[in-house]
Amino acid sequence: MSDDLARSAADALRFIADEFTLNRRLAERAVAQMPPAELGWLPDEHSNSVAMLMKHVGGNLRSRFTDFLTTDGEKPTRDRDAEFRNDVVDHDAVHAQWTAGWECVDATLATLRPADLNREVTIRGEPHTVLQALLRAMAHAAYHSGQIVELARMRSPRWAALTRPRQNAP
Repeated sequence: MSDDLARSAADALRFIADEFTLNRRLAERAVAQMPPAELGWLPDEHSNSVAMLMKHVGGNLRSRFTDFLTTDGEKPTRDRDAEFRNDVVDHDAVHAQWTAGWECVDATLATLRPADLNREVTIRGEPHTVLQALLRAMAHAAYHSGQIVELARMRSPRWAALTRPRQNAP
């Protein structure tokens, strides 16, 4: 790998790690603004609650990033359907599942090197480069983090903007 390419790959890994962290922190800051009793709130019967989304993201990340380079990203022990049961509304239990997934991401990203980006991993038997798998996981986490932020905003009695507030907002 040329020096320029290695620097670009290292920059990509740092960017990916930073984006994962940004999306995690946004969701966590949003959840901190909502009453814990609202974690199981559903806007309608076709929606997910914050608790469900946190369980799902935690389960997905734990599955994808445990033994990331050596085993399929969809672990046989994962019960994806259970992640979408609105049965856990205790803040500590939900947060523990969420945190476990993010800890797997952090641990894996800390071990990856620029040369790993072109290695092959599988997700549900489908081959991906490490870079593709990371971008896929990052997009998935960002998508659900945005849902968490919006649900938390809807249930927060005194919402404070998480990013730059709108100017001249109504």
